[in-house]
Amino acid sequence: MSLLVDNPILNSPFEEPTRYWDYREGQPVLVEGRRPAGYYLRPRTRGAQVSILEEEFVPLELVNTIRERVKDWRERGYPGVTPITRQLLNHWNNPERERNLFFCQREAAETLIWLVEAPPAEKQGLDIPKDQPNDPESLAKGYKALTRYAVKMATGSGKTVVMGMVIAWQVLNKLANPQDRRFSDAVLLVCPNLTIRERLQVLLPWNRNNYYEKFDLVPRGMIERLQQGKYEITNWHLFQPKDDSRSKSVVQRGPESDAAFCRRVLKELGNKQNILVINDEAHHAYRPAQPLTPEELRQLPKEEREQLEEEFRAATVWISGLDKINDVRGINFCVDFSATPFYIKGSGYDEGAPFPWIVSDFGLVDAIECGIVKVPRVPVDDNTGALIPKYFRLWEHINRQLPVSERQTARRRAKPESVLREAEGALATLASEWKKTFAEFEKAGSPVPPVMIVVCDNTDLSKLVYEHIAGGNVLGELANREDKQVAIRIDTKLLSEAESTVEGETKKEAAERLRKTVDTVGKTEWEGEGDPPGKDVRCVVSVGMLNEGWDAPNVTQILGLRAFTSQLLCEQVVGRGLRRMNYDDFSEPEYVDVYGVPFEVIPVKKKPVSRTEVQKVSTLVRALPERKHLEITFPRVEGYVFDVRQRIKINLEDVSYLKIDPSHEPTEVVAKPAAGYRIGRPDRLGPGPEVLHDRNPFHREKRLQATVYEIAAEITRRLKEKREEWQARHLLFPQVLNIVWRYLEERVVVAEDVVLEDIALLKYKQRIIERLTEAIEPDVEAGEPPLLPVIERFRPVGSTSQVLFRTTRPTVGTTKSHISHVVLDAPTWEHSVAYRLERMPEVIAYARNDHLDFAIPYEWQGRRHEYRPDYLIRWRCEDGREVKVILEVKGFETEQDRQKEAAAKRWVRAVNHHGEFGLWVFAVCKEPSSLSETLRRSVI
Repeated sequence: MSLLVDNPILNSPFEEPTRYWDYREGQPVLVEGRRPAGYYLRPRTRGAQVSILEEEFVPLELVNTIRERVKDWRERGYPGVTPITRQLLNHWNNPERERNLFFCQREAAETLIWLVEAPPAEKQGLDIPKDQPNDPESLAKGYKALTRYAVKMATGSGKTVVMGMVIAWQVLNKLANPQDRRFSDAVLLVCPNLTIRERLQVLLPWNRNNYYEKFDLVPRGMIERLQQGKYEITNWHLFQPKDDSRSKSVVQRGPESDAAFCRRVLKELGNKQNILVINDEAHHAYRPAQPLTPEELRQLPKEEREQLEEEFRAATVWISGLDKINDVRGINFCVDFSATPFYIKGSGYDEGAPFPWIVSDFGLVDAIECGIVKVPRVPVDDNTGALIPKYFRLWEHINRQLPVSERQTARRRAKPESVLREAEGALATLASEWKKTFAEFEKAGSPVPPVMIVVCDNTDLSKLVYEHIAGGNVLGELANREDKQVAIRIDTKLLSEAESTVEGETKKEAAERLRKTVDTVGKTEWEGEGDPPGKDVRCVVSVGMLNEGWDAPNVTQILGLRAFTSQLLCEQVVGRGLRRMNYDDFSEPEYVDVYGVPFEVIPVKKKPVSRTEVQKVSTLVRALPERKHLEITFPRVEGYVFDVRQRIKINLEDVSYLKIDPSHEPTEVVAKPAAGYRIGRPDRLGPGPEVLHDRNPFHREKRLQATVYEIAAEITRRLKEKREEWQARHLLFPQVLNIVWRYLEERVVVAEDVVLEDIALLKYKQRIIERLTEAIEPDVEAGEPPLLPVIERFRPVGSTSQVLFRTTRPTVGTTKSHISHVVLDAPTWEHSVAYRLERMPEVIAYARNDHLDFAIPYEWQGRRHEYRPDYLIRWRCEDGREVKVILEVKGFETEQDRQKEAAAKRWVRAVNHHGEFGLWVFAVCKEPSSLSETLRRSVI
């Protein structure tokens, strides 16, 4: 049946779910029963560029079978368990408890107990794969397989409590019957960073804030008994093998033996054997299969490559450490806790494939429908008229809007300034919602403010977004002051350094201060003196997702400015904002507004597997390090300005109109809760109330007069790019200011339901700046005013050193080029030119403009285009001077070709006038046979 209800919460968090939301042909349907356990995975037959929309649902048959058998076992009163276990189960299930446990917590613990204590007949037919060593070293040492049970629990559903339940069950049983090898009284907890290690201290029974007493996990009188167990909590970095072979010490013991490793790592456990291991955030603990090759790694952007290499290293160190412990001391079994126990990108397995030993699953959608976590509220409609709301798949929309030279590719990041320009509407709208939430928090007397998270694609983008927000360009409440820092940017390298520190090693103060600030966002108490350093933080800008263990409950808005290639990644990012603030009334939903994270799954009919195609032989084209001396560099020019000195003029009739219209940037966004797995586009059907987002707070702060002054100031700066001539700025600014006001009055058209204050958005502001900068001319009697190039901020210089790609097109090797091959699109023509360039003595170096990303901007029929000439050449003149030549090896015939030639000459004129990028010329060769003569004539 199809329903429209106000509340997406369907079930009690304390009972087994009995209903769930499903979407069938775009319609929300309330289904009786429990949602089957499963996951969404990209089909292998689709290639690497599959979108989230094409992921398919795969049931977790093992989990669904175990779930049914545990339910039957529960209803029959847990036959086969020990007296201690029965006492604990009765205590956890007691309806008179002061603090009830969630059903998902009880079920996770029951599942592990069933696997260990239920009669063998109950488990007949089940095959839970073990974790088998697969690398040559482990196989040579004869390491045994690990018994692992993965428990999948949504972020915010209380997995640390379940860890306490498992520890109590194991330790108390072992102390009651020391000969029973099913149980352990020595517990090793392993986690990925210091933040989580500190949080897990609550699992030590003697800790003053221990969870056994806080959540009433053991009957009265058992806490003292529990303290007799042995416990150690560490992060995986302690598993790094030691080797003093290269030290300067007199005594060199060489590589650490497995026995010595265990003595060092397991200090707190003494000589205990048959150890219980609990892996927290266990998706980092896996055996890498076949990782990416060095060549494949080189083709990735630097940050992504470094992240994958670190993940691979962490996984290898973590799992090899467990192998050593299992070999020397014996591991009873490992319990893996994670909200996403799936293989990650670069692991050698299909991204998003589950660990095969998952035995219990309570996912994020289930947690939402039980009211345990906040409900993500996503855009479902806006006033652009587009089928898919712009702010839902924001990154896809941004990349589609960018010119080809600025788009993200496999080898190149998107231009940060352009991403911010296209994303600022979403940022301003979401920040406006944050401000409304901020007012509600203040009214309610909250000791902490709401927090907005912005997740960026790379460090350049995060730096630019952070400067934009912290500089007060969005909202005054989010701006940093000298006495108060409310916006922070997480430097991932610095934070990683602090997180990976092993006790006893030196820490950098800056890294530790950042970690403490991040760890205490939203907290009113901490172990240090005074207020927690992160208590007043209102905005966090990060690269990728924030570290696991970061659980600020006051996150109310999330903006994703990056690609989301899987639902796994979406869930990890959204998970940082799902912890509730109120745990008294679970029937009352709490929300987190999410833009740019396409939090949905759309199963589609599987396509038939196509016949295997004959693979063409490919060639790796790359910059050769040994030919660094043949490198060619060039400036990246994105526009031009006149080198203005005194008076200026403009003909406004020649300047294009600017229309401010919702079709370009939505002014209203309808958001709704994301409950259930949607099928089809996000729409207004489904559970939960609609809310309308707008930019009113942003407009109130961005007064029109202030925006006009900012536009005029930027145009003046561009007109006076050379610093030594800034003394004329006071003469130019009043003239520019007057021109801006005239343009707004005469050439800006504002659509209905839009206010002129929207020109404060970078999208509109930059269009005004670019058009007026282009149109303003020096007021001179005669002569052509000199040009200056506008150089890209984050990518000012391009280079042949950045070339790396594979091709199946014909190629020919080089000797005078930094790049290994010339790709022959027109074999006879291209080969003839390359051959002649190799033989000319004046040619120092040359490069074909293929994947070199050298482009010259030009206008044609009112639209911006990019001209990509064929070759760049370093030419040595007779007098010893070096000249860089832009070579086009075909004739210009069409009107558009003539426009390209004019653009190239303009580029050369501006760059030469700039003076810092060498001397450039442009040459056109219509016949390869006359190439030498053409080049010599051009460089005179």
